[in-house]
Amino acid sequence: MAVDWAGELDRLLCRPNTLNLVFQPIIDVARGRTAGYEALARFTAADGTPSQHTPDLWFAAADTAGMGARVEAMVLERCLQLRTDLPPNCFLTVNVSPHLLTEPELADPLLNAGDLAPLVLELTEHQDVADLRPLLDLRDRLRDRGALVALDDAGSGYSGLQQPTAVKPQIIKLDRALVADADTDDVKLALAQLLGEFGGRIDAWLLAEGVETWGEMDAFVRLGVPLAQGYLLGRPSPPWATLDPEVGARLRQSVHAAQLVENVASLVEPAELVSDGQQPTSRGTAVRVDEFGHPIGLLVALRRDGDLAGHRAAPVSLRVPASAAVAEVAQRVVTRPEACRFDPIVVVDDVGAATGVLRVESLLTRLASTRSHSANR
Repeated sequence: MAVDWAGELDRLLCRPNTLNLVFQPIIDVARGRTAGYEALARFTAADGTPSQHTPDLWFAAADTAGMGARVEAMVLERCLQLRTDLPPNCFLTVNVSPHLLTEPELADPLLNAGDLAPLVLELTEHQDVADLRPLLDLRDRLRDRGALVALDDAGSGYSGLQQPTAVKPQIIKLDRALVADADTDDVKLALAQLLGEFGGRIDAWLLAEGVETWGEMDAFVRLGVPLAQGYLLGRPSPPWATLDPEVGARLRQSVHAAQLVENVASLVEPAELVSDGQQPTSRGTAVRVDEFGHPIGLLVALRRDGDLAGHRAAPVSLRVPASAAVAEVAQRVVTRPEACRFDPIVVVDDVGAATGVLRVESLLTRLASTRSHSANR
């Protein structure tokens, strides 16, 4: 059934409560706390129930009818009123279309609002703007009043490189398509890292939007992405939702683990500990220990066509604490006798008891990755 958008838009203008706002938290990843909120529009049907039409359809219909600036102004003016109610040290982002921002309905309330901090104008459109000069002039005037600029959906379509270069935003939001399953897609992570390095050059923060799994979150933590947003961290809700304590604790744990990349702690793999005379029951490398848990030998898994073919006894040629630096351990590895140079390294606690093993392949991969990242800075 065709939608009577003329009637829907007339109802919206006559009954402003047709439009409601919800707010999704934006998280400061390193500190594990809420840094800001994104204002999101929600529309209701004539009977007061949620509209069956998504917000992007409402805004597109308003734009087609020549009412886009008026409808976006309804959202903007509510956000301007809410600034004083924000929690301390938080910002508020509001979506605006670049081709509409210079219209009086949007520009005038902003220019007349005095100090605009902590408002962030999030440019949402992917299409090219025919003449950027009026937009950039207004951007400068709004920045002088304390507003910041964010660019939405970076890495997709037109906004991929051209808009960040021209607009020079303070926040670059990764397109959700780059965030989804990024932990299993090296290409997505490489592009996110590229945009992060670009953002660093123009003094912009990268924001991973649409984070839904801990795998995705951990991947962006390891990349050093400073801001994140998504259902994993908080859903759109009335003002002002705070970060769930358990989620915050898990996030800080992830950040702490990522900060150990220069140490071997994050590379340690569990290993079965067996007493002298016992045989391992696991398919991986085992560590033979004495009565105090101190390592006295290795049982290295042997494989043939991917299947376990037994274990090979080997001496413990190198043991290190989890706090040992990756580069230091790599140097010690290459000085081992050739016969055991690529045997697993035993990781021990502060009293010398075995806690796991470290594969040389993991060590060298981390060392190469760290050196490559340092060279690209």
